[in-house]
Amino acid sequence: MIGLVEPVARPDAPLARRNPVAKLAAALVFSVILIVTLDPVAPAIAIAVELAVLPLFGVHPRVLARRAWPLLLAGAGILVTLVLFAADRSGRMLFEAGPVVVTSGVLVTALGLVLRVFAVALPGVIVFATTDPTDLADALVQNAKAPARFAIGALAAFRLVPLLGQEWQMITLARRARGVDAGRDPVARLRLFASTGFALLVGAIRRGTRLAVAMDARGFDAGTPRTVARRQHFGVADALLIAGATALASAAVATSVLLGTFRPLIS
Repeated sequence: MIGLVEPVARPDAPLARRNPVAKLAAALVFSVILIVTLDPVAPAIAIAVELAVLPLFGVHPRVLARRAWPLLLAGAGILVTLVLFAADRSGRMLFEAGPVVVTSGVLVTALGLVLRVFAVALPGVIVFATTDPTDLADALVQNAKAPARFAIGALAAFRLVPLLGQEWQMITLARRARGVDAGRDPVARLRLFASTGFALLVGAIRRGTRLAVAMDARGFDAGTPRTVARRQHFGVADALLIAGATALASAAVATSVLLGTFRPLIS
């Protein structure tokens, strides 16, 4: 869990050294433009671009795969849901088994949605893999003019993420020591999972309340201006990164339009 919130990129990589707000803005622009389309061409081009610029961020593909594996589960869920419940069954029939009818139209729609999930999520994964959380909070306050209380509170919450995994393990071991174990019963496993998640949620709320009180006691809610210990400079290279992300995403959508596969999200 600790490895999921710490930067893993080479610090000397050209794009990893860019301003955190610039990287975050570039990821948002790149993702938002791709949300408007359902066709598979634009997100496929976007994924190819993201993988091509990965060395410039100093992230190894194996590290990216380790952090982005939940996207595979999301993609599989989308594929199964559309195959079973899609209303539009147009196109050539490829497979039929009782109520399950798979057509070429269903597969194209599913492929477009799965690729879009990857294309939208991967920029965020890359940004957080190359950005120190403290630098991001400083840049949000200095460059994005975000409230200091919000930025520092988000930083504190981000730093507490590894504790969730540790606390989940402690709750599980404590219940097992008391003889609470689901064994091989899937229903009991589901109930135990839900109760453990609820206990984890209660603990997180209590910890968040204590953290908020501690921050207020240290003056984080004061209206006086705060000083800055680490300067985050936003330069021409950072603006070019945002412009480049906008141009690449627009080019992907334009290519989809030229190929005649563009399908807007709202038609």
